[in-house]
Amino acid sequence: MGDCHGCPNNIATLPPPPGLAVAGSNGAISRRHIVAIVGPPNSGKSTLFNRLTGLRQKVANFPGVTVEHRMGRVKLEQGREVFVVDLPGVYSLTPRTEDERVTHDVLSGQMKDIPRPDAVLLILDSTNLSRHLVLAAPVLSLGLPTLVILNMADDLKNRGGDVNVPELAMQLGSPVALVSAAKGTGVEKIFQFLTGATLGAAPKAPLIQLPVIQDIPKCRAWATSIGNKTGYHAPAPPLWTRRLDAFFLHPVGGPLVFLFVVAAVFQTIFNGARPLMDAVQALIEVSGRWIGYLIPNAALKSLVVDGIWKGVGSVVIFLPQILLLFLFIGILEDSGYLARAALIADRTMARFGLQGKSFIPLLSAYACAVPAIMATRTIENKRDRIATILIAPFMTCSARLPVYILIIGAFIPDRHFLGPFMSMRVAVMLGLYVLGFVAAILTARLLKSTVLKSGRSSFMLEMPPYRWPTARSLALRLVDRSKVFLMRAGTVILATAIIIWVLSSLPIHDGKPPAIEHSIAAGIGHFVEPVIKPLGFNWKIGIGLITSMAARETIVSTLGTIYGIQDTGSQHGLQQALRQDLTLGGAVALLVFFAFAMQCMSTIAVVRRETGGWFWPAVQFAYMTGLAYVCAFLANRIVSIWA
Repeated sequence: MGDCHGCPNNIATLPPPPGLAVAGSNGAISRRHIVAIVGPPNSGKSTLFNRLTGLRQKVANFPGVTVEHRMGRVKLEQGREVFVVDLPGVYSLTPRTEDERVTHDVLSGQMKDIPRPDAVLLILDSTNLSRHLVLAAPVLSLGLPTLVILNMADDLKNRGGDVNVPELAMQLGSPVALVSAAKGTGVEKIFQFLTGATLGAAPKAPLIQLPVIQDIPKCRAWATSIGNKTGYHAPAPPLWTRRLDAFFLHPVGGPLVFLFVVAAVFQTIFNGARPLMDAVQALIEVSGRWIGYLIPNAALKSLVVDGIWKGVGSVVIFLPQILLLFLFIGILEDSGYLARAALIADRTMARFGLQGKSFIPLLSAYACAVPAIMATRTIENKRDRIATILIAPFMTCSARLPVYILIIGAFIPDRHFLGPFMSMRVAVMLGLYVLGFVAAILTARLLKSTVLKSGRSSFMLEMPPYRWPTARSLALRLVDRSKVFLMRAGTVILATAIIIWVLSSLPIHDGKPPAIEHSIAAGIGHFVEPVIKPLGFNWKIGIGLITSMAARETIVSTLGTIYGIQDTGSQHGLQQALRQDLTLGGAVALLVFFAFAMQCMSTIAVVRRETGGWFWPAVQFAYMTGLAYVCAFLANRIVSIWA
C-alpha cells in the first residue's frame, strides 16, 4: 500500500521538468503552474485536496459560469509551489451537464482565463474501480502527464479486494499510486509526482487502444478489459454496510430515522452551543466596554461601540450554532448517510414532479442557496433544473438561523415538548424547516404540473460505503465556513451597521444626535410601516426588512444597532427589547415571513445568470415575497386571536 508504480525511485538527480513549477535563482516561481484534480463523485477528491493544500486554498467561480471550484497551493521542495484546482466530480468528459462541460473545458484549455493544466491527478475509488476506470479513458486521451491515484487503499485491503498496480500502470501507460487520502498513506508519492518526477516526459501509450471518449459503452468495454488484465478483484461490501442499509433504506423506518436525526441535530444546536454563545457574548460586551474607555470622543465612541461593535457582534454571537450545524452536515455527508437520504427523498420527490438529483442541490441549500443553485447544473433536464432553482431559496439556509434563534429565544418558552427528547424551541425550529420544505415541494408540484411540465427522468446514484469521517476534513470544513461567515460579518454586515448608525444619528441638532425616534432611519421605517403594520411589525422591523435584502442575517445587526443605541445591544437585551416592541403574533409572523421571503441579492443575481435573464428571478421574487406577506398576515391574525 502506498506504492507508486511508474514513478522514478530517485527524483533528486532529475532535472526540473518543463512546464511545471520551475524556481528561479531567488527561489521564486516563474509562473503559475496548474495541476487539476479530476475524479468521479465520492472518490475522495475533496479529501485529497484538503490533504495536499491544508488551509492554503480559496473558493471561486469559473470565469463566465457559476460553477464553483477550489484552488490551493501545494508547497514542494526548494520553495516551489504548485497550484492545484479541484474540478467538479464527473463520471465522463462528455459535456451533457455543466459540471462535465467545465471539467472538459479546463482540461482541454478552453476555459477562459485559466491555462491548460500542466498535469492531472486522476483520483479513482479503488473499491469501485470497474466503474471509475471509465473516466480514465477520456482523461488519458488528453495527452497530459497524469498520475492515476487509487484511493481508499486501506478499505480495499481490509475488505479483501486486490489489484495488480504495476500491471495497471503498464496498461494505462501512466504512473499509478495506491493511497489513502483520509489517512495520508502513500500521499508522499503524489508530492513526488508534483515535484516533477515524470512531468518532463510524454506519457507512454497504453497497451490497448483508448476508446472514443464520446462512446460511453466502448469506455465501459475498455474499463472491463483493463480490470480483467490487471486481476482486479472488487472487495465485498462490508457486512455492516448491508445491515445499516437494510435499516436506513427501509420504506418506513428510513424516513423516520432521518426525521429523528434532524431533530437530534437541532436539539444539539440549541443546547450544545449555549455555553459557547454565552462566552462569545461576554467577550463582545467586555471588549466593547474596554474599547469605549479608549475612545474619548463621544461621537466616535458611539459609532465604534454602539454602531459597529454591537451591530456586528449581535450576529457573530450565533457563529457557534452555525458551525455546529455545518459540523453535523459534514458528519452525515462524509459518513455516506446523505447519499441514502437522497435515495429516500427520491420516492417522495417523484410525487411532486422532481427527481432524486434535485435532492442534493436542495440539501446544500440548507447551507446557502447560492451554491445550491450552482449545483443544479448536474441536472440534465432543463425544466427540472429551473424548477429546482426556483424552489431552492425555500430551504432554510444558515443566514436564517440567527433570525430564528433570536425570535424563538425571545418568544418561545424553554420547556419540554416531547418529554426530555425535544424542547418547545426545538419543535418550533424544526417546524420552520419543515415549513420551508413543504412550501418548496408544493411550489415544485405547481410548476411541474403547469409551466415546467416534463416527463419523469431516471435517477441513478452511487452508494458509497459507510465511513468514519476524519477530524482533519471536518476541521478544515469548519475553518472554511468560519472564514466565510466572518468575512460576511466584516463586509456586508459591517457596512450595514455603519449605515444604520449614521442614519440613526442624523440630523444633528445643537451638536447632538437626535433621539432614535426622530432620526432619518426612523423616517424610513415610518415610511414603510403602513405596509407592514398588518403583519404586526413596527418601523424598526421595517428598517431591518430593508437591510436584510443585502443578506438575511443583517436584520439582526440592524436591530442590534438600533437597540444598541438604546443600551440594550446584548443578545438578551435585544430579545427583551423585541418582547416589548412585538406581540407574539408579530413574532410568529416575522418567522413565517423569513421562512418564505427571498431576501438575498446574491441569490437573485445567481438565478439571473443561471436562467439567462431577469424573467425567472422576477417571477421568483414576486411569488416568494407575495407568499411571505400573505402567510405572515394570516399567522399574525391567527396567533393574535388564539393568544
